[in-house]
Amino acid sequence: MFEAVEELVAEHADLEKKLADPSVHADQANARKLNKRYAELTPIVTTYRSWKQTGDDIETARELAADDPDFAAEVKDLEQQREELTEKLRLLLVPRDPSDDKDVILEIKAGAGGDESALFAGDLLRMYLRYAERVGWKTEIIDATESELGGYKDVQVAVKSRGQTQPGQGVWARLKYEGGVHRVQRVPATESQGRIHTSAAGVLVTPEAEEVDVEINPNDLRIDVYRSSGPGGQSVNTTDSAVRITHLPTGVVASCQNEKSQLQNKEQALRILRSRLLAMAQEEAEREAADARRSQVRTVDRSEKIRTYNYPENRISDHRVGFKAYNLDQVLDGDLDAVIQACVDADSAAKLAAA
Repeated sequence: MFEAVEELVAEHADLEKKLADPSVHADQANARKLNKRYAELTPIVTTYRSWKQTGDDIETARELAADDPDFAAEVKDLEQQREELTEKLRLLLVPRDPSDDKDVILEIKAGAGGDESALFAGDLLRMYLRYAERVGWKTEIIDATESELGGYKDVQVAVKSRGQTQPGQGVWARLKYEGGVHRVQRVPATESQGRIHTSAAGVLVTPEAEEVDVEINPNDLRIDVYRSSGPGGQSVNTTDSAVRITHLPTGVVASCQNEKSQLQNKEQALRILRSRLLAMAQEEAEREAADARRSQVRTVDRSEKIRTYNYPENRISDHRVGFKAYNLDQVLDGDLDAVIQACVDADSAAKLAAA
């Protein structure tokens, strides 16, 4: 059934030999690349070996059961193990997103609903920050535009893993399903009549690009500086420290005003720009390969929702996979695992079906 895995077993053995050679580690970049591939293949090889061994054990148990009926129960147990290992191996062989182990830049934008939408954007930000804290990721708010009532019109946050992650547990691997329009149904703090309102906020998730991922020609950039806007404070509204960078060939724009110095704002804006250009390049490559990607909604239109947060019923619903749960308060406190896992499982099932 899994004849093709033998090639992966051979590759795994070859990588093991190379990594045992001290000279390989003189080139740290190459060593990291080999270690990453070795880590990807190890669970596949380990599971495959268990699968093969269980098959041999079943044959032996069947032979023994022919002479001693007491071994019949062992055959059933081994067959159950074999089925479980078969499914596990099938899932491990699902084609992986090459960006799964990347860190991300997550952007939340207020949309339909005015001040209430900005408050909801703040709630979403807190949800993601708490989730990152639960799983041990680091977060850094890169840029933010606050609303008058304390929410956010727009906020960008970098989310990073701490060290090497297990396959499928990287930041992008988990958060890539969050991109889209998130709708909230609740009584706003500004509502005096107690009526339930519907508003929305948009979430955009892009893998954070390293400088080696995207080459940017400085001549392709237009850099504008302007005076920061905000509630005030030292350097804010007094100096031209805010930076807006436009990538002229694509029209992609990134800006930052949170830092005190123009240089710091420029570096942060370049981080955002690199990640957006990487996302564009990946999407274009996948379109050319006719490999449809789960698209993220770029406009904050309530009709294009991926998820609904219903406060009166304490209900959260993901409309893409049919997930529904009545623990909204816990989800907003960062307990996102079940919601994300439902998307992961649906994506894996679709890839398995396609394969």
